[in-house]
Amino acid sequence: MHVSKILGIILILLSILFLGLQSQVLEIEASGVKSLAMILLTLLYILKVKKKHMLFLLFLIFFTVAEIFNYVTWVRDFEMDEGTDYLYYVGNALYILSYTFLIARIFVGTNMIKAISKFPMQTLLLVVLGVFVVYLVTDTTKSELDNSQYTLEFSYNAVIVFLMCSALVNYMFKDNKKSMNLLIGSICIVFSEILQLAYFYIADSNILNLLCSMFLVAAFVFFYLQSRLENEVTMSYAQQHNLKV
Repeated sequence: MHVSKILGIILILLSILFLGLQSQVLEIEASGVKSLAMILLTLLYILKVKKKHMLFLLFLIFFTVAEIFNYVTWVRDFEMDEGTDYLYYVGNALYILSYTFLIARIFVGTNMIKAISKFPMQTLLLVVLGVFVVYLVTDTTKSELDNSQYTLEFSYNAVIVFLMCSALVNYMFKDNKKSMNLLIGSICIVFSEILQLAYFYIADSNILNLLCSMFLVAAFVFFYLQSRLENEVTMSYAQQHNLKV
């Protein structure tokens, strides 16, 4: 059996195991499985995808590093100065950096000036809604965080909402299967992060945590699927704009 097929089967089993551990509130074990799954997913992307994109690879690498870092903070007791949780800042900074690489991947692969000029009102509406969602979601954590933590959470939420908005503009402009998978993956990421915030700061319900994990798994399934596809321009759009298919 080909190595990539073996990795695919292992990833499916690890995803099921990860969700099972989350359902049993075994956070440390689930974190370890998720870290291993991300390592294997990155390896699968390197082995399986012929036309690899460096920015997407950097997204996978830094997200994997963030997951490994998160797992290490679970299993090791680091002595930190009272009042400042540096591990919290480092971990979140790694996630923000990983999503930034994914956003950059969208911008590199899309003529955003043409996309925005084609959909000006839709883009403006997305910006307004995006700002509203970021403020609304982050405000739910305001009473639990100090100023620096609130700023970090605001930045984190702004990045993931901007990712979703960019993916939506990209989909409206290209209207193909690759951009659709990227959009669905981005939406799943936003849902996952919002549910995680609700789990951490609003309601300590394992159902929220499990749903968060399910959306995260779904997000990376769609991200991987889109990475294997080439951008295709529909013939009608290509003829209108004299583009090469």
